Amino acid sequence: MSSAVGSADGSVARSAARDWAELLRLPALFTVPGDALAGACATGMRPNRRTLLALTSSLCLYEAGMALNDWADRADDAVERPERPLPSGRISPPAALTAAAALTAAGLALASRAGRPALAVAGTLAGTVWAYDLGLKHTPAGPAAMAAARGLDLLLGATATAGRGDGLRAAKHAVPSAGALAAHTLAVTVVSRREAEGGSSAAPLAALAVTTALARLVAGRPGARSADGGACGAGGACTGAGAGGGAGAGMRAPAGAGAGAGTGAGVGTGAGAGARAGAGAGAGDGAGTGGGIRARVGSGARAGAAARAGTGAGNRARVGAAARAGVGTGTPSRAPRHPLRAALALAYLGTAAKALFHAVLNPSPPLTQRAVGGGIRAMIPLQAALAARSGAVGTALLTAALAPAARKFARKVSVT
Repeated sequence: MSSAVGSADGSVARSAARDWAELLRLPALFTVPGDALAGACATGMRPNRRTLLALTSSLCLYEAGMALNDWADRADDAVERPERPLPSGRISPPAALTAAAALTAAGLALASRAGRPALAVAGTLAGTVWAYDLGLKHTPAGPAAMAAARGLDLLLGATATAGRGDGLRAAKHAVPSAGALAAHTLAVTVVSRREAEGGSSAAPLAALAVTTALARLVAGRPGARSADGGACGAGGACTGAGAGGGAGAGMRAPAGAGAGAGTGAGVGTGAGAGARAGAGAGAGDGAGTGGGIRARVGSGARAGAAARAGTGAGNRARVGAAARAGVGTGTPSRAPRHPLRAALALAYLGTAAKALFHAVLNPSPPLTQRAVGGGIRAMIPLQAALAARSGAVGTALLTAALAPAARKFARKVSVT
């Protein structure tokens, strides 16, 4: 008798777990970690403990949005999708709303531990999610709000990784990656607005064009990134953190900057023994000022013999080649692996394009829903490609490894 009761309890628990997995769209969770990881890579830094806080915050806020979405749509789902957990009665509306509030609070609490800049981005993200689900979803601003939420999620990873002092600068460096992810999200969201009734080829056709353009973008040659966060464009222009200063014995203050024309300033000043500053200059000249201070100058475009100049007691200036492509940087960056970027771009295109093409030919509800699901899963290789584009090969491979799990779970629980 007791074994029968235990078996019944286990069956109920498994059924409840499946209901919540369906409500929260569990397979879609695998598309979230790549936001924070791609954001971290865009800063030129390695993922750290604060990146993990941003990642878990993102997971909570994403799931809060899923629960709130079904709570807000419960009346429409009763007509269009009565099999969903709320209209079918498997989960009560108050339980879904409570889960959304609790997950939002947890997400903000986790972000706060990564610093105020991260909390500010997480707060904006949470506000965007709630505004979308409760009011904007069925308005013309709905797709833009969803796209903004996904872009903010990537910026959350960037600001958290950089920490309290450099959060805003990190966010600026991550804007291009956030824009690419937002563009993809916008295209998929526009398609999803007709997934229940179908009937339009225009939205999947536009999404197919956006997907193709993004695949070409992430597979193309990016600008190199200097170790101090400066970006170097393919046209030969570099910008970087300009000056660094240090005080006290043994302190180092590296700084580097350059410009596409081969000129730059990045003079560091420091008091005490061992203070060091690096500066980039296109003309290949360097000068150190101050007793015991050492300045190193890198020449971005070799213009002839290196020159040495020094003023002040014990000053030393060095001139060397910082780059051979007409670009001066304080520190050379890692060169991204082009074959990996190309492979990830193809994986992204293949994941999204096939289902979108079928929806273009036959925009029925099942094929439109399949196109939306493919677009959601395609975020993983897109995030991986963005990480690879920043030169973070290991993080790109880690992100890409989430795709098989997302595909496996999507066969059991729908992502839409």
